[in-house]
Amino acid sequence: MILLDGTKTSKSRLETLKTKVSMEFTKTSRRPGLAVVRVGDDPASKVYVGKKIKACREAGFHSLERYLLETTTTDELLKVIHELNADSDIHGILVQLPLPKQISELKILEAVLPEKDVDGFHPTNLGRLVAHEQGFVACTPKGIMILLEAYKVPITGKRAVVVGRSRIVGRPMSLLLDHAGATVTVVHSKTPDISIHTREADILVVAIGKPKFISGNQVKAGAVVLDVGINRLNDGSLCGDIDFESVSKVASAITPVPGGVGPMTIASLLENTWDAFCRVH
Repeated sequence: MILLDGTKTSKSRLETLKTKVSMEFTKTSRRPGLAVVRVGDDPASKVYVGKKIKACREAGFHSLERYLLETTTTDELLKVIHELNADSDIHGILVQLPLPKQISELKILEAVLPEKDVDGFHPTNLGRLVAHEQGFVACTPKGIMILLEAYKVPITGKRAVVVGRSRIVGRPMSLLLDHAGATVTVVHSKTPDISIHTREADILVVAIGKPKFISGNQVKAGAVVLDVGINRLNDGSLCGDIDFESVSKVASAITPVPGGVGPMTIASLLENTWDAFCRVH
């Protein structure tokens, strides 16, 4: 069984990116800029944002965090987004999700300029992905594809199953696998018996947001399994959306939690921001 090490793979890619940023700054005194917008005090969001800002600094990016109170309205957040859209030093804008219930998530995501939408959530970028045209791809699915490539996992002609259909992971993931030549099935909370499908998967991506949702008896022997979930249990430990202990006994390759998909998401975010910078300069 191969452990798909996202920490190792992302570190290599970020080192390459750091070199590019350093060379660009030496020549032009310009560097890519990423703004991260966080609303409220969700503990997980605070941790995620901290990791993204830290990665930016280590890679030589200009970065800033805009924090707004839990009581922020849609209009107040839109004002911040418009300011960042107009800031020429900012090439990428990330709005940390989830947002408080009183804020219209759709309005906020649509307000970010498509050319600064390094999260890949704007309808324009999602549409480009559907059409298999150039645009920003959601960071987690993009990171998974890079990880599969790094470990030379064959995709063409394989049966892929994606558990979950969110616009953040599930839907773009299914499109990327389809573009790569896999036959893709998407299952979700309304699917009567997902095990029928997961047991058929050569490549299984699980992004359902439920701890240890998939167990070893639901996985095909020799499957490649990618766990997008990160859940904190009552004892304080972290686990993914799959039961690692049982699934690792039947899978040929699997991502750990933590240290699997998460680091690849951050690496993809920075690579998207670099691409946004290069399109302007």
